[in-house]
Amino acid sequence: MVRIFYSLLVLSLLTSCVNTYNITGTSSIPHLDGRMLYLKSYKNEQLKTVDSCEIIHGEFMLTGTIDSTKFVSLFMDEDNIMPVVLEDGDILIRIDNANIKATGTPLNNRLTEFIEEQVSIQNDIMELSHKHSQAIMEGMNMEHVNIQLMREHESLTKKEDKLITSFITENFDNVLGPGVFLMMTAGHEFPELSPWIEDIMSKATDKFKNDPYVKDYYEKACRNQDIMNGMAIPDTPAMPQQSQMSPALTPAQLAQPAN
Repeated sequence: MVRIFYSLLVLSLLTSCVNTYNITGTSSIPHLDGRMLYLKSYKNEQLKTVDSCEIIHGEFMLTGTIDSTKFVSLFMDEDNIMPVVLEDGDILIRIDNANIKATGTPLNNRLTEFIEEQVSIQNDIMELSHKHSQAIMEGMNMEHVNIQLMREHESLTKKEDKLITSFITENFDNVLGPGVFLMMTAGHEFPELSPWIEDIMSKATDKFKNDPYVKDYYEKACRNQDIMNGMAIPDTPAMPQQSQMSPALTPAQLAQPAN
């Protein structure tokens, strides 16, 4: 009787540690039919496929179990199209010409809100180039225009840095903190100790600091900084960061038919 009790207790504990994710997706872009989607997680400097499916008649579905919440990337064939949090619950992914987003669960809702805010700031930065061209066409005083545009660019850059820093800081102890840190740094050829990274690490919790990717990136960045400051000598020529992550495609890029 005691053995049965303990067996049931162990089974109950194991079951309670398993979460089920259900992803339902739609695509309004016709030429994406037949394309393969892959959920991939970053581990030990490698991308590992977690799940996959095919887009059929503008719809797709991914269902599985996980022992803990995971921050993953959704790939279409070889292209990274968006980050997704695999967590317990029903997740809705919508792909269209204007947007790519995942909603339906707490962390995915929070991540989507952050991405939309960041994209809005980046669009404002891109608009500065249009303002510059427009000023030339209108024969405006370009010295004054350039000063104003530089101020706007600096203001928007600071706004974006603050958004990223605040978001990561607020999510140190869940997968969003390390996940967004990965998103923001994976495109760096060499790990660098930028001011926003120093700010984040000065506030970071032990859990965040000990995340494998964060820890590895920060150690390499500090090492590179010491070399630049003449405080260390490289053992070998500097090597690029070994990351298979690439920036996510925009909706406009997805909407372009494959060659």
